[in-house]
Amino acid sequence: MASIKISLPDPMHDYVQARIDRGQYASASEYVRDLISRDQGGVEDEKRWLRDLDMSVSNTLTEMKAGGGVDLDTACNAAMADIDALANSSRA
Repeated sequence: MASIKISLPDPMHDYVQARIDRGQYASASEYVRDLISRDQGGVEDEKRWLRDLDMSVSNTLTEMKAGGGVDLDTACNAAMADIDALANSSRA
């Protein structure tokens, strides 16, 4: 296993040591390994989210080119008309 030497400002060192003292981690190395694992998971989640977003955009463009979907102005106008109708009916 490789090792890395890091330097921390006193407040960060105290924070890590407090986590160890409370039994949340066995050592500073365990704490850093946990942080790296969480960061790796976050990066993978972001990559997955971006792939899903790309696929969604691609599917939507394909649908729109095939004549599907609704124009944004049309959808917004319909939504505003529904909101106005609900507001008017609650006043009556």
